[in-house]
Amino acid sequence: VETTSRLAQWKIENLGSCTYRKSDPFKIGNWNWYISVEKNRVLYIRLFPEISKVSRDQPPIATFIIRVLCCSPNRKVFVYPEISDRQLKNEDFVWQIETSFTGKIAIDVEFLDLKIAPLNGGEPCSIWSSGETQKRSDSTALSCLSRMLTENIHTDVTINTSDSTTSAHRAVLAARSPVFHSMFSHNLKEKEQSTVDITDMSFEACQALLNYIYGNIQHDEFLAHRLALLRAADKYDISDLKEACEESLLEDIDSKNVLERLQDASLYHLPNLKSSCMRYLVNFGKLVDIRDDLKAFVQCADRELIAEIMQEIITVW
Repeated sequence: VETTSRLAQWKIENLGSCTYRKSDPFKIGNWNWYISVEKNRVLYIRLFPEISKVSRDQPPIATFIIRVLCCSPNRKVFVYPEISDRQLKNEDFVWQIETSFTGKIAIDVEFLDLKIAPLNGGEPCSIWSSGETQKRSDSTALSCLSRMLTENIHTDVTINTSDSTTSAHRAVLAARSPVFHSMFSHNLKEKEQSTVDITDMSFEACQALLNYIYGNIQHDEFLAHRLALLRAADKYDISDLKEACEESLLEDIDSKNVLERLQDASLYHLPNLKSSCMRYLVNFGKLVDIRDDLKAFVQCADRELIAEIMQEIITVW
């Protein structure tokens, strides 16, 4: 079974008229999963987690879409309506398809969300909602830095954004970014006037950047501004923020954003994001689903990037 962070695809080369198949285990989230296929007069498709202590104590509560692509003799696609917040323990999900097709098929399972219920009770929460962003920023800054920023304690530099101004500390900015360090180390305007122009960012996005630098960013704030933060991380050479943005963007690639993500991955030199977008488009056969968007993308995208996509298609074929 081929997988990305939230998508699994199982290809069966030859599905007989009377058969039972069970996939190898594949890991999505905290669990190992299986897909099984039973073909008789109708086709039964089952999705279930591996029986283990994890699945017994905290069974997954899944929101997902499942598709079946029949490749022969005529291409057909069957899509089960979105399943929302379904708790899966054993073979709790069974899809019955009234069809007679045989031959090569591919089964896609796209997990939109996976939740677990706390062991001590309470509302289920998504395993992907909290992320590692806050832990990453906390590990690189002391808690007192947060107060220095929020309470403007001895700030000594003014930052001009596209729609407002804010304040920060030269030492903190210089310690977190070699670009800021260079600004304040030479006789430039930033050093002489104690101002930095970041006019390509809004006040809110710039505040999110400062909150990350000072170890005070919240996950929702990070998600809301992660593309602006990626641009800033690349511009000011803040490598850990750039890595955090790439990891976050890897988590929710879908047909609506994959081309934009691919463009950003190429522009900002993000090899893991680029590779995942390529796999999503080519290996998982999603080019067909976005053919209209792809036409517009080809007209304006970088020629080298288009050539890489074509090479990937040729390699897979």
